[in-house]
Amino acid sequence: MSEMSDILIVGGGLNGPALALALAQGGRSVTVIDALPETVRKDAAFDGRGYALALASVRLLRRIGVWARVEDHAQPMLEIKVSDGRAGEGPSPFFLHFDHAEIEEGPMGHMIEDRYLRRALLDAMDEAEGITQVTDSVSAQEVNEAGVTLTLASGKTVSGRMVVGCDGRASGTASRAGIRRTGWGYGQTALVAAVAHERPHHGIAHQFFMPPGPLAILPLPGNVSSIVWSESEATAASFAALSDEDFMEVLRPRFGDFLGEISLKGKRFTYPLGLTIANSFVAERLALVGDAAHGMHPIAGQGLNAGLRDVGALAQVVGEAARRGEDFAAPDVLARYQQWRRFDTATLAAVTDATNRLFSNDNPLLRLGRDLGMGVLGAMPGLRRGFIREAAGLTGDLPELMKG
Repeated sequence: MSEMSDILIVGGGLNGPALALALAQGGRSVTVIDALPETVRKDAAFDGRGYALALASVRLLRRIGVWARVEDHAQPMLEIKVSDGRAGEGPSPFFLHFDHAEIEEGPMGHMIEDRYLRRALLDAMDEAEGITQVTDSVSAQEVNEAGVTLTLASGKTVSGRMVVGCDGRASGTASRAGIRRTGWGYGQTALVAAVAHERPHHGIAHQFFMPPGPLAILPLPGNVSSIVWSESEATAASFAALSDEDFMEVLRPRFGDFLGEISLKGKRFTYPLGLTIANSFVAERLALVGDAAHGMHPIAGQGLNAGLRDVGALAQVVGEAARRGEDFAAPDVLARYQQWRRFDTATLAAVTDATNRLFSNDNPLLRLGRDLGMGVLGAMPGLRRGFIREAAGLTGDLPELMKG
């Protein structure tokens, strides 16, 4: 027997639950399918993983009833400092400094640990009306003019008027629909961890560009920061194999001593880095959101923010179509979502790709050019303010859920 909902969401990580809550607020019935039991997803311990949520993303989380659940665990990002240099030599004298005081809206964003955000989204879904959660994996999907039927590994089936893939870069939803991807690897791996430090970070995020790749130092509550350290694949593999003590020895000359003595807090993780974009964000009665649609370099910290823009845009397109009496899963309706999000995503992907290629090298001419460029940009208040608004997610065609 098949259960019926308006919309089926495959993937219960972050974007899937956020979309479910946004759609349920608009009166849609939703089924969220994830292979991991909810108790496992909720019980994550501290592991150093965190997200830099732009101000626009915070607004969306507030509107769907999640932000109040995590606000006490969030660290405002008050400043961002961007510099260029080599390990052990310190940063170049030319750098960029973005201060939230230059815009009226408040902090550019907040850092939040994965464990708090994930649990808050699941708790909000538990309490929301119109959301059904299923612990299972999808083995097949069938689309016809009336809707979509998913066959689960358990043999059960669920049906809806459309399906949304929120199931990551290796999206089974996209693959089963015949959607291919375009992309490439960077030959880099991200080393992710959290460090405790002697001195307070004062809510300042740092991005230090080195020839093998950038090191982001992102403030968490207390004297703790999350690091996202991009290195060449071979070097990252050798560093990942080190003991915690030896790992800290290779991190220290890159991290510097501006926060005093540092120590590892929690586990370490590695993630291969690459660019991957679905050739289409939609198919018949199907849409892709988040990493299922686009995965990019973490250099600008925009992965989750881009996914939440997808969430806001799709929820708005579906809601507006339903209010007009349209079939919200019709091709022309889903095309509005694709048109809205594809250009913005392609632009962001191109910028992150170009930035990584520009800074992840030791070419002396490029080094001189980018250092002078940062110096000039830092001296131009109007241009600098534009970059601050971009970092806060306040530019472009914002979904209503992300507006003030």
